[in-house]
Amino acid sequence: MKKLVLGRTGLEVSPIAIGGAAFAYVHRSKKWDPMSDEGKQVVHATLHRALDLGINYVDTAPAYGNGYSETLVGEVMKTRRSECVLASKVWYELDHAGVIDSFHQILERLQTDHIDIMQIHGRMYTPQEVQHILHGGPLDALLELRASGKIGHIGITTEEPWTVIPFLQHEAIEVYQIAYNFIYQAAARHFLIEAAKVDAGVVSMRTMTSGILQREMSLLAPASASIPDLYEVALKFVLSDSRVHAGIVEMRWPQEVEDNVRLLNDWHPPVDFATLPRLTFEVYKAEDAE
Repeated sequence: MKKLVLGRTGLEVSPIAIGGAAFAYVHRSKKWDPMSDEGKQVVHATLHRALDLGINYVDTAPAYGNGYSETLVGEVMKTRRSECVLASKVWYELDHAGVIDSFHQILERLQTDHIDIMQIHGRMYTPQEVQHILHGGPLDALLELRASGKIGHIGITTEEPWTVIPFLQHEAIEVYQIAYNFIYQAAARHFLIEAAKVDAGVVSMRTMTSGILQREMSLLAPASASIPDLYEVALKFVLSDSRVHAGIVEMRWPQEVEDNVRLLNDWHPPVDFATLPRLTFEVYKAEDAE
């Protein structure tokens, strides 16, 4: 599988990453239960299949099932750690000591002695929370862990991309995991423009819209909505933006891994969505030029 360089980290990552959130939640209508013995085996098989096919970016967090997702990932990492870029998170409200303590628990669950990308985990940030992260302990703790060689790179996650723009001026924060997808494209108007200027690594969360687009279409246009096609469109959207280095996809079964890898290998974006017009008059000008 082709790899992309994750901004100024220099890490080479697959364009799709496997997200660990789904490994912590039961979805009965889909007959998905990662808490069962059978479910655990499926999770392991899915992770192994992803690594076999060249997906080398694995993202998880303590918040996913109170460490359960990390535990399942760790059971695979104990034999295949060297094959992937491993990312996890520490909660943004923690202080210096809390970050250090959380980090060491993460290492135990993931059965490793280092994390490639350790991210500050949050949803959106007020000015006060930005100051807490920068000066109240979290960033300092991660800098210490990086200096000791226990983490490779520092990142941050957000549901509202505009709230992490202030962090772009801090060179130590290299990776940004943002909500960016087919129905939530706001980052294209601000964050992605600024992130490209400093060569930040950008990873999309909710790449498949967390199923929101698909569910809404099934309600609004049940006769015309094709659920599998809508998932494919959502993935193609993120893969078409050159400013996004990897899209996180929650793949539950090995077959989902194979389907996504097949799409990635057989399809090439017709245009770079980084150049896509975002305002009405820009759309008119683009169409008139055609």
